Amino acid sequence: MRILIVGGTGLISSELAALASERGDSLTLVNRGNSPVAPPPEGAEVIHADATDAAAMRAALRGRQLRGERFDAVVQCVAFTPEHVAEDAETFARLTDQYVLVATGASYRTAERFQLLTEQTGQENLYWEYARLKQAAEQVLRDSTGLPWTIVRPAHTYGPSKIPAYTGNSRHPWTIVDRMRRGADIVIPGDGTSLWTVTHARDVAAGILGLLGNADAIGAAVHITSDEALTWTGLYREIARAAGLSDEQFEAQTVCVPSDALVAASPSQAGSIYGDKMHSAVYDTSRIAALVPGWSARIPFDEGVAEAISWFEARPDRQTVDENANAMFDRLGAIYRRALADARV
Repeated sequence: MRILIVGGTGLISSELAALASERGDSLTLVNRGNSPVAPPPEGAEVIHADATDAAAMRAALRGRQLRGERFDAVVQCVAFTPEHVAEDAETFARLTDQYVLVATGASYRTAERFQLLTEQTGQENLYWEYARLKQAAEQVLRDSTGLPWTIVRPAHTYGPSKIPAYTGNSRHPWTIVDRMRRGADIVIPGDGTSLWTVTHARDVAAGILGLLGNADAIGAAVHITSDEALTWTGLYREIARAAGLSDEQFEAQTVCVPSDALVAASPSQAGSIYGDKMHSAVYDTSRIAALVPGWSARIPFDEGVAEAISWFEARPDRQTVDENANAMFDRLGAIYRRALADARV
């Protein structure tokens, strides 16, 4: 296939580029060329352009359009607003047979009782603008004409360059491992029993690749997640084990802190926590399995997180930590350990 990936060097898109290259597809990437996560696969054509600038994108692709060239699929990994997708609908209408938007599972409406999330689950996020904008971007495609589209909704995705956590870990993923190894408090959200689904980026990418050129995927929204749902305690325990901690060390270092306190200490995380992570998220993956026969999320979390830690260990310059997050966790850990001590009779 002839595939264009808008992005191609991020968490999911780099894995997609690698899999497409291994399959022998003709691959073109559009990005700024400054990502430290992964270099483009050998043989891929790279167009350096600002993918958020519609005029720059059209200028970069004008020659192909004039020659009547088309891509079998365009995968958009870096569109975060409906305005961006509306520009894409105009840019790619005459350039591709399938436009794939990477959206988000965070757009699903949360509920006060357990429910298995399906693609028919209503979309509404009252707290997180990121999820609302992605949902609005989806609607642009539904309202468009002349652009065959597919929507994919990953959820919490991790991989070699990303170690997942509840909060305080996004920009500097090594922070949680550093805290674990030096004996600092491991802050567990709530009471640690809420169920959460994390998926390796390679599994997400394999699902996306299987949707490309798939006529049954046109006009469909598909979430791509693992079937492995862990409690937050279980998730952090697997990180700790991969980091070399014993279960006894892990238990001694953990302290449970409610979401309200985490938001009070870091108000910028209110959307991500109240609109997403404080709720259980378990997904029905039957649609992606039906559309891509043979696909399944094959990387269990214990193996995937061990791979991620090894990626960071390979280069000390990757092992940066978030000192603001460290200070927050230290403060909250001390407050709640003191409260527990005061509560004892």
